[in-house]
Amino acid sequence: MKILRIALLSVVPIGLLAIAPGLVSAEAVEAITLPSADVTLSFVRAGRIAEVLVKEGDAVEAGQVLVRQDDEAERIQLEQLKVQAEDMTRIEAAEAQLAQKQEDLKKLEWAQKEGAATDWEVRRARLEVRIGELSLRLARFEHEQDGRKFAEAKAQIDRMCLTSPVAGKVEEVAVETGEAVEPLAPVVRVVKIHPLWVNVPVPLAQARELKRGCGANVTFSGPVAEEGKGITEGRVIHVAAVADAASDTLTVRVEVPNASSRPAGERVAVAFLPAAEPPVVQEGGRPTAGSKEPVGTKE
Repeated sequence: MKILRIALLSVVPIGLLAIAPGLVSAEAVEAITLPSADVTLSFVRAGRIAEVLVKEGDAVEAGQVLVRQDDEAERIQLEQLKVQAEDMTRIEAAEAQLAQKQEDLKKLEWAQKEGAATDWEVRRARLEVRIGELSLRLARFEHEQDGRKFAEAKAQIDRMCLTSPVAGKVEEVAVETGEAVEPLAPVVRVVKIHPLWVNVPVPLAQARELKRGCGANVTFSGPVAEEGKGITEGRVIHVAAVADAASDTLTVRVEVPNASSRPAGERVAVAFLPAAEPPVVQEGGRPTAGSKEPVGTKE
């Protein structure tokens, strides 16, 4: 009986420890799926559309060219700037002139020692050397500037090609070949639906227990091809820092895989999984909450 009393007394605190920590409720919250990326691309300068390389519904990779403006004139100018940037003639000419002036100065300094040149002639030659050094520095500076102008022109041409920033699908193409476009006008829209995002308005009391990395079961309205059932497991990737006072909810973003390419905008139910609780070990090594060992004493 003594042993039984010890066992019964031990069950109560263990049970309390098992349920006392605030576990997230498994009650589902309704939400709507969103693309994990939704990008509308535009040109930063006016121009004529030279080529549309995709159509609506096409799958694209990150970095793939989608639409290109007419850049013939810009490429001609780029070639001119490239020639200037690679030309070393001015630097070589300045180096040669400086070398000649340095030789002249040496001869005049020797002549001065022999009494065949005046101080004025030597000072003039030294000034010519100084001017030659500055001319060489200026030639090198202008050469560097030509290189920067070439890089700038190349960057401008690169901006005349719209490339996809993400791997996804072309949702909308708003231009046609030959059409003129204004700066910042919508040209093409790319969405990424694998994975999907779900912004869930979670009751504030429940959201306090959620952290990044927590699991969540997302129930779709129809079967999920990759799993053969309507429930897909996702994970929490963001918990908002500001609550909605009107509804007393906090937005929690869940990322869910979508290998079957289900469309975004579906209504789903999201149930957050309880966080795993580590075992609690008392002094002396006796297991308590979370332990699978039986409670009691052994004789």
